[in-house]
Amino acid sequence: MTVVPDDHLMTLICDTCGDTIRGTACVLPDAEVVWTLVAEHGWSGSPFATGPHQCPHCSLLPTSGGGHASCADHGPGGILGIDHLDDVTVIAATGDIDLESGDTLRTALRHAADVGGNVVVDLARVHVIDSTGLGLLVRAHCDARDRGVTLCLAAPSRFIRTVLHTMRLDGAFLIFESRDEALTHLSRRGVSAATASTAETAGSSAR
Repeated sequence: MTVVPDDHLMTLICDTCGDTIRGTACVLPDAEVVWTLVAEHGWSGSPFATGPHQCPHCSLLPTSGGGHASCADHGPGGILGIDHLDDVTVIAATGDIDLESGDTLRTALRHAADVGGNVVVDLARVHVIDSTGLGLLVRAHCDARDRGVTLCLAAPSRFIRTVLHTMRLDGAFLIFESRDEALTHLSRRGVSAATASTAETAGSSAR
């Protein structure tokens, strides 16, 4: 365990240097969930108490073989591609979405916001997501909602679904089994909105 719960407090321990931080327990009832504590203090790692976790300093240290650590056999995270389809931007991610790869996802999400329209984040090739990735998706979702558009997730793995459910974030996002299913849903929603707008305009003209 890298987290020591104590009444309403939790101690988070860095696996590399042993540095610690202490904060109030997460508002979620599950003592195994430490996402808020990790996110608030700029740490990286698992949203669960079982780790791994690293302090901000150690998160930036290279591994002995060069580069940064990634989840075993998963490979570094990144963006496979960004497709613009009508009024939808599809961002295809890969690998582990963590502190190291967060900048690439942040840039892609910012680009999608600049383009406008709905957003699909394709997670079919993403294995792991940590507090950094969760924070980016939550902020992008809120930004999309403020712009009057939708950000949805496509093909998340069982692990990612578990993380979202545990964090009570699965209800915040529209989640689809595949990229095509997400695009079909958004297309139908667009048609319905356009039909409603046309009907409203026609009704106003008749009056």
